[in-house]
Amino acid sequence: MNFDKLISGFFIIFAMTLNFGFFYGSMDSLVQHSKYELFAAIVVNLIATTLKIGDKTQIGSVLLATSLVADIQLIAAATVWTITHYTGSIDLHITSVIISLSGGALLANVISVILYIGETLKAKR
Repeated sequence: MNFDKLISGFFIIFAMTLNFGFFYGSMDSLVQHSKYELFAAIVVNLIATTLKIGDKTQIGSVLLATSLVADIQLIAAATVWTITHYTGSIDLHITSVIISLSGGALLANVISVILYIGETLKAKR
């Protein structure tokens, strides 16, 4: 068993599941979306990104790109949420922007997991 692949796969899949946990819920209410889960999704995505940096293969470059996209969108969602929370201007539109950004990050994470599974299946034993 390749311990590096195990750790990398764990964080890639964990990032996706945390992101899904935040994304799942009504688009018109932030009450159903935990700020702590968003924070955890950002941290785990950043760890997954860090683990992908050393891979010099073509698929490694694509995996890193998907991870960077997810990081940027999750950080943007947290930034919008924080700024609008302190200015007191959270409304239905802002709520949908925050959740939509996390949805984009979720899509990037799903692509990353699919690529990771494809790479694993293609690898020689």
